[in-house]
Amino acid sequence: MTPLYQRFNQRLQRLLSTQQPALLARGLKGLEKESLRVTSDGHYAQTPHPPALGSALTHPHLTTDYSEALLEMVSPPLAEPDELMRFMCNIHQFVHQRLAQEMLWANSMPCVVQGDESIPIAWYGTSNAGFMKHVYRRGLGFRYGRVMQVIAGVHFNYSLPTPFWPLYHELEGNRQPLQEFINDQYFGLIRNLQRFGWLVIYLFGASPALCKSFLGGQHNYFESFDAHTSYEPYGTSLRMSDIGYNNKTPTLNVCYNNLHSYTSSLKRAMNTPHPKYEAIGVRVNGEYRQLNTNILQIENEYYSTMRPKQVMRANESPCLALTQRGVQYVELRSLDVNPFAPEGMTATQLRFLEVFLIFCALQDSPPITQQEHQEIEYNQSTVALRGRSAGLTLLHQGQKHRLQDWGAALFEQLAGICSLLDTAESQQYQDALKTEQLKLTQPQLTPSAQVLAAMREHQEGFLAFALRMSSQHAERFKHRSADVNFEAEFQRLASESLAQQAQLEASDNQSFESYLTHYFAPKQ
Repeated sequence: MTPLYQRFNQRLQRLLSTQQPALLARGLKGLEKESLRVTSDGHYAQTPHPPALGSALTHPHLTTDYSEALLEMVSPPLAEPDELMRFMCNIHQFVHQRLAQEMLWANSMPCVVQGDESIPIAWYGTSNAGFMKHVYRRGLGFRYGRVMQVIAGVHFNYSLPTPFWPLYHELEGNRQPLQEFINDQYFGLIRNLQRFGWLVIYLFGASPALCKSFLGGQHNYFESFDAHTSYEPYGTSLRMSDIGYNNKTPTLNVCYNNLHSYTSSLKRAMNTPHPKYEAIGVRVNGEYRQLNTNILQIENEYYSTMRPKQVMRANESPCLALTQRGVQYVELRSLDVNPFAPEGMTATQLRFLEVFLIFCALQDSPPITQQEHQEIEYNQSTVALRGRSAGLTLLHQGQKHRLQDWGAALFEQLAGICSLLDTAESQQYQDALKTEQLKLTQPQLTPSAQVLAAMREHQEGFLAFALRMSSQHAERFKHRSADVNFEAEFQRLASESLAQQAQLEASDNQSFESYLTHYFAPKQ
């Protein structure tokens, strides 16, 4: 498969010839890590979002996702992986020391599920902005069920260094305005992530087993590990299989050819009613069930493995932000929570992902055909369910390729990028690459294999395993010496965010109906 990467190698050599070794270094990286608050026996916490953590609506780093119990910890964009991991360690400690009798669940898949009604939908207060977030989540519950919405993940945000773009623009001989060039390159990165993203699921998938209560008696094609645990013997990420979060609407067709096709297809879905959702209704007996009856209520309802992102301003939609200011960074969304890492992610994983996304940016990326789209779907599902199966083959351009062979060809390309990121004093990117490459020939080193190995060693099902790991991490954070400056800053942010929410609620001077009409009104 090496000829496929000829243009990538040419580009890499041109970058090396610029004599600017740090050209690709210090791209900005960020993490958004979701974690369920649970009780000591693994049940969802039924308590409100703790006030000591601040307002989930206005806090810049501590919020909630679908459920009131599904905490989300958001880092700022940082250049150094070790600095990012320190932030994530400190924020986990800040949270754990304010959870009283609760702890954070150390796995992507939830447990002890007692149906939709046991899952409290996130509440953001009485302001129009807060109530809109709540109603949107009500809609997700009516459309897809609540259980699916409490699967947790880790999102990796990345942007190439700002100084890289003008030079790359010149080396490519491109005559587009710089921001248009940047937009096209990021969409090429996204398409390549879709093509090669099965590798991320193989390397970092950590959910080969789950509690049978999550399935609610369905999907009985999984094998039984014990009376309460289902699993796939060679699975990597059941979260990324068809039981995970996905949009099942057949009329949804989002195009990644360029920024315009992407935003246009999303807008079309947000303005096209769907009979199934019309049957639900918007406001029934005076209570909102969803924001509207369209294929998508808002852009965020569309699930994808990667999103183009731009920082949004007040009351601005994602599509409007992208249209007005272009792509600023990308968000990789296919990462399981690593149950063996207290922060849910490691610095080694971060370094590999940075290298991998740089490769996706430099590799040729033609539009995805319908055949290739079907191949991508097949590869993702196959690796999620059977990724560690010996001799597994995947599809690419109508040909079958052994996972190990295709993976080896990809790792061969990634090695050159490490030389641009490492320094004379540190070989951390090369070390990270070697660590991950071993998993191709030794699948027992993958997190998914290690989860099953730990369950067998301790003779425990999924619930007992996840409880054990969650308790270990909680004890670590609760007894770790605090960073005094971080603690003070986060106490200040908590107080300020509560005040900001109160101010929003006091200053609202229009009805919720008017607010929605204004939000969805065409802005251009």
